[in-house]
Amino acid sequence: MNKYVLSVLVENQPGVLSRVAGLFSRRGYNIDSFTAGHTENANLTRMTIVLEGNSQVLEQIKKQLNKLIDVVKITELKPEEAVYRELALVKIEADDSNRASILEVVEIFRGKVIDVAIDHVTVEITGDNNKILAFIDLMKSYGINEIVRTGLTALGRWNN
Repeated sequence: MNKYVLSVLVENQPGVLSRVAGLFSRRGYNIDSFTAGHTENANLTRMTIVLEGNSQVLEQIKKQLNKLIDVVKITELKPEEAVYRELALVKIEADDSNRASILEVVEIFRGKVIDVAIDHVTVEITGDNNKILAFIDLMKSYGINEIVRTGLTALGRWNN
């Protein structure tokens, strides 16, 4: 199975998100991650959908999405033609004995400490999936209390 990233430009209307998500569930397709937000045009929303499947599944999904009246444009974002990013917030157990070493790792990963308490620190980290996973893996030895991730968001690169 391959992972695919679709950028779906839709009209900014109530119920569009529900219709797009419903399309996947009605056909039994799983969404790995789904992010959506306003674009530079207030009338449009860009959805970044990550899914797993084969090329036939991808083509079927594209065809079904194109049938939705609110869909303006669908673009497959391949890794070499796009910039991928994800945000994670990680709450890590910390005390006086390990706080300095945690902060050192955060700095190496270009993360940002966004909250400090007596028994933990909360870190914001952005990057591609591998960077996020590597950071989480290193933090496991300190103890992770909570993790929340945004899911992938992506933009195509300029075409020359």
